[in-house]
Formats: sequence, C-alpha cells, structure tokens
Amino acid sequence: MSALTVAVLATAGFSPFHFSVPCIVFGQSMPQPDLFRVEICAEKPGVVLSDIGLSINVEHGLELLDVADIVIVPYWNHPEEKPSQELLDQLISAWQRGAEVVGLCLGAYVLAYSGLLDNHRAATHWEFEQDFIERFPAVHLDSNSLYTSDERLITSAGTAAGIDCCLNIIRDHYGSAIANRVARRMVVPPYREGGQAQFIERPVPISTRDSKMNELMDYLRRNLHKPHDLDSLAGFVSMSRRTLTRHFFKATGITLGEWLNAERLQRSQELLETTDSSIESVSDMAGFQSPISFRQSFKARFSVSPSEWRRAFRGPAPVDRPVDQ
Repeated sequence: MSALTVAVLATAGFSPFHFSVPCIVFGQSMPQPDLFRVEICAEKPGVVLSDIGLSINVEHGLELLDVADIVIVPYWNHPEEKPSQELLDQLISAWQRGAEVVGLCLGAYVLAYSGLLDNHRAATHWEFEQDFIERFPAVHLDSNSLYTSDERLITSAGTAAGIDCCLNIIRDHYGSAIANRVARRMVVPPYREGGQAQFIERPVPISTRDSKMNELMDYLRRNLHKPHDLDSLAGFVSMSRRTLTRHFFKATGITLGEWLNAERLQRSQELLETTDSSIESVSDMAGFQSPISFRQSFKARFSVSPSEWRRAFRGPAPVDRPVDQ
C-alpha cells in the first residue's frame, strides 16, 4: 500500500503552531513512515514568512493539490480576507476528484469561501461563530464539535482541536491502534470527550439601558445563593409579573430564568476552578435547588460534569513533597 500524500498549504503570515500540527501528526509522529507523505505547497513557491518572522522555503505550488490524497488548510489570516479564485478552484477540483479537503481552525473559512461547505456540517473557532454563521448561511456550523467530517470535507475548532482532527483522520484511514500510537508519541489524549462548547465564553448581559433591570441584576448577583421566584422579584422592582417579564426580555434579549441560570452556572465555574469546595457546596453557593439539578444543568450547558470541568481547568491535586532540611 502506497503512502497517502498530505498537501499542507502555507500562506503568507501563517501561524507556526497551526502549520506544524499536520506536519507533526502525519510526519514525525507516525510510527510507520510509509503511511503518509507530507508535502508543503503555496500559491507561489519560494520563501513564505510567518506571523512571527519565521520562514519556510516552499518547493511546490498549487499543482500539488492535483495529486494529493488529503489537502489541509491549517490556518487563515482573517475571516474577511477572501482567498484567491485560483486557490478556491484548486480546492474544489481536489475534492471533486476524491481528495479529502481539511480546514483547521480558521482554515474552515477557506473551504466555506469555495462553496464546498454549503449544506454540509462544519466547525471553526468559537470566537468567530457568529461571523461564520452570518457570512456563510448555507453552511451548517456545529458549535459543539471539536471537529466535523462530512463527505470528505473536514473542519476543526480552534488551535489544539486541530490535533484531535488530524488524529481522527488517521483513525479513519488506519484504525485506532495507529492513531493511539501517534497520540502517545505526541503525549496528547488519543481522543477527547466533549466538544468545544465547554470552552466557549458565553457572557450574559452585565448591564442594560433599563436602570430598574440593572438594579435587579445587581441584587441577584449578590444573592445567587438564595431562592428566588417571579413574585418576589416583581415586588423588588415594583412591577407586575407580566411587566417584569416583558421589561427584562426587552432589556437583555433572554428570559429572567435563562439569565439567572447562566449567572449561576458562571458562578459555579469560578468556584470549581478556584476553591476546593465539594460539588454539593458549589451547588448550594451558586443557588441551585439540589446537586442533582446542578449537575444536570452543568452537563447540558458544557457537555461535561462539574467534576470533569474541575479536573480540566485545575489539573490533578498537588502531591505533598518533603521539604528539604
């Protein structure tokens, strides 16, 4: 079986980390060097400068895409920058003849500009989610996935998710055993559970133009640990339940219940990351009715349990070491 040719596109101002991911995964980390052959290409062969001053000398032009089995766009400078028509046409041609076309992180924008992703699932960095949706309404953006694969069109979320995506490509071609060996050589998890949703910052409105609603939100933040109901909160702002509901939604764009739940989840995140309090205590301090409802709400929002969140963001408990005398 001949090696699969992986064409990695170098673009002006490329990010060395993003660019190195497919080169390392399919190159140096492979336990069997005859499985993949990594080749670098650029629109114009020659010296290509990175965003931090590093440079590479690229031998191949876009003609490499005519023979590659896997074409990878590991990076793109900015969502507003439309790729050249020549590059887009080459990507379309590569996919039409049967190649896998991959966009890592903002590289997904390049695939989207080509039209290849229309009516297909895709992922990209969560910070650009809204821009991507508005710019490419025909693409089915999956905000919860670290990577997607849809009819040989493969995309990933930001930065390190590119490693997960490349490992999955190996898994698809050669099975889990090979992918796991590559992951061990790179000292990374062979498979990460959960999606990028767990890392997304989902800010809730801090203040509005409505002074009454601002006063209510400040009060709730100071008293998240206490139970609240619509009647008592309506009394706090001297409104009827219906008027409060209408004013709050107009001011924030979400319901009072949604806002309060989001604030409590955000508070629980802070407690999990900065304290050693038990899950039950965190649930109580954040204002959830019970540890069970807390775990259910947390898992529904972040796709991981509170305990998994704590391990991910704090690491293992420190080991006591003897002090040198």
